[in-house]
Amino acid sequence: MEEGDLILRSKDGDLDAFNQLVEKYQRQVYNLALRMLGEAPAAEDATQEAFLSAFRGIGKFRGGSFRAWLLRIAANACRDQQRFWRRRPTISLDALILEPEVDRDAQSPEDYAVRRELGEKIANALAALPTDQRLAVILYDIEGLSYEEIARVMNSSLGTVRSRLSRGRARLRLYLGQRMELLP
Repeated sequence: MEEGDLILRSKDGDLDAFNQLVEKYQRQVYNLALRMLGEAPAAEDATQEAFLSAFRGIGKFRGGSFRAWLLRIAANACRDQQRFWRRRPTISLDALILEPEVDRDAQSPEDYAVRRELGEKIANALAALPTDQRLAVILYDIEGLSYEEIARVMNSSLGTVRSRLSRGRARLRLYLGQRMELLP
């Protein structure tokens, strides 16, 4: 079934149609949340909250890119979580290590260790970025959204998106450049 039909059926209260939209976009929403929040449990909560908010608000969707609309909701859910945890700071004992998706059997233990450490450094570099720059970098470089879609997600102008993306990339280069021993 086409996405437009699923959206129309969802607006009419069809839970099965909305569940198909969830299945289509759950990986992108979760990946955004994981990269924004840095911890799997927090990302799971934000993803769930984003889809609940989307279901409750699907009647307000006025067309355009459903993916951009949904990722904007997810970004807002991440910001809400960040504000919540800023008021109640804790240290997670289950810190997530972002591992590259590779076949462990096809590489040496040394290569695996280097890739894992590089993944940690990249995750740390992303986490060190200001929220608006991190969101722009994730949406463009990782999720592959266009500038226009990112502008809708971030509710900002194209120039602002380009600026945040440029500044975020510059900070990533600086952060990773200071740790050259890990770069291939």
